[in-house]
Amino acid sequence: MTTYRALWVTEEPQFKQQVIRRDLDELPAGEVLVRVHYSSLNYKDALSATGNRGVTRNFPHTPGIDAAGVVEHSTAEGFVPGDEVIVTGYDLGMNTYGGLADYIRVPASWLIKRPAGLSLREAMILGTAGFTAGLCVYKLVRAGLQTGDGDVLVTGATGGVGSVAVKLLSQLGYRVVAATGKADQIPFLQELGAAEVIDRAELGEGTDRPMLKSRWAAAVDTVGGDVLFNVVKSLNYGGSVACCGLTAGTHFNGNVFPFILRGANLLGVDSVELPLVAKASMWDMLSLQWKMDLEPLVDEISLEDTPQAIARILAGHQKGRVLVNVIG
Repeated sequence: MTTYRALWVTEEPQFKQQVIRRDLDELPAGEVLVRVHYSSLNYKDALSATGNRGVTRNFPHTPGIDAAGVVEHSTAEGFVPGDEVIVTGYDLGMNTYGGLADYIRVPASWLIKRPAGLSLREAMILGTAGFTAGLCVYKLVRAGLQTGDGDVLVTGATGGVGSVAVKLLSQLGYRVVAATGKADQIPFLQELGAAEVIDRAELGEGTDRPMLKSRWAAAVDTVGGDVLFNVVKSLNYGGSVACCGLTAGTHFNGNVFPFILRGANLLGVDSVELPLVAKASMWDMLSLQWKMDLEPLVDEISLEDTPQAIARILAGHQKGRVLVNVIG
């Protein structure tokens, strides 16, 4: 019987993460068996690894909402052994054993073939966080954002989504203002292309006011809560904010004034259940016209390093993207 390594999260009674060996036959049913070469760490993975029931209901469990690797066995038309594939979102790493392991077994409907312009490694430096950043920028552009419109704000700018958003927006010619509570990371954000870095505390001022002074042509908001509504209240006329995160809270204590007085647009972004054809289109963009130099973003670790990296994410000490080199 073949065994494989996996990050295994148990509740005993406190949640514990360790890399163990498991039997390949214990993977769930699925059409395609993939040998994972790379995965990544996202905030959702850290939540799953510490028992958040809103992400993962049942334990023990293997997290990992991202995986990139090579097909080893397939019963599905369209995939054969040797195909290089990417999986992000759907139920992977939530209630289906995820990519922080040597192998995954998944439905063919979750897989896309690796775009020619990205290596498996580059795809997982992006991962769900980078993919989400791409969706945010795409929605802003579709809503009419142009490079001469003014400052584009990115909240939570040192995180996975935020850092890629800063990099991408800057590369596309926008003037990016990055918001962070980490003063020591200003050089990092400037290296990614931020023209200005502000303290996130500025975005918490004026929560009791129905409107704020116009300031932003657009924004990518990764934190939610009062920050999100203050950003909406600060948009220029016709401006848009792409909303994709909730680290500052799930509430939205808003009013209609920004929408009816300034024509503000609040654009929701989901990367989990997005139809596969739309996912493939975004991956193509990230591999071609929106391809970036990702090395300044990446902290590469081994599978065995993941428990310590999860602790850093939850403590707010991680910047950029965490690439998990599974195959070594």
